[in-house]
Amino acid sequence: MTGRQRLVAGLWPPRVTRAQLIVALLLFGLGLGLAIQVNSTSADGALRGARQEDLVRILNELDDRTQRLEDEKQRLEDQRSELESSSDQAEEARKQTLEKERQLGVLAGTVGAQGPGITLTVNDPRSAVEPDRLLDTIQELRAAGAEAIQINDVRVVANTYFSGDAGSIQVDGKEVRAPYTFKVIGKPQDLEPALNIPGGVVQTLEKEQATATVQRLEKIVVNALRPAKRPDYARSSSQ
Repeated sequence: MTGRQRLVAGLWPPRVTRAQLIVALLLFGLGLGLAIQVNSTSADGALRGARQEDLVRILNELDDRTQRLEDEKQRLEDQRSELESSSDQAEEARKQTLEKERQLGVLAGTVGAQGPGITLTVNDPRSAVEPDRLLDTIQELRAAGAEAIQINDVRVVANTYFSGDAGSIQVDGKEVRAPYTFKVIGKPQDLEPALNIPGGVVQTLEKEQATATVQRLEKIVVNALRPAKRPDYARSSSQ
């Protein structure tokens, strides 16, 4: 073996000790840190070395980006406010629609009703009360502010009619017999005096040998219902 061959055999493969490996890793880490620092310093240096026009352009771009973000934020907030407002309006419209439907149902007699009012009980032992006398009573009650009326088990509505003869009275084609019990929802302070005025309903009935008793109550329940009827020809004119 020549001297050169012996030198190569002594150097390869290299024999690395543990201490040398640790030192190599430390040097690698130190070099990596220096490289990162140099890059950062280079970027800062680039800004420091930039021309005034470039700095102004960069600042303007940042301002424009900030303004776009602010505009987008405002747009989203406005959209949220619209949705919340729209939701509130829709809920309020729904409540008003339901309330209007309930009121119309009370007037049409298709739903029950309750509230303060009076009861009027007419006893007719001699069967002397004519149908028109009960109609007069209904008109007096309506004029005094009655909102819902029921005679015995018949609901009184706008087109209610009376027929028959004394002792055999029909309300909307349904026979009712004495005692005639009116359940009336409205302001009791207005309803009762309207029936008891001189020459009014009570005195007129008494002249016909009938008796009329009026009682104020805090709660009157009108539960006789009319079936909802769809008109044959009339249609809503609203578009």
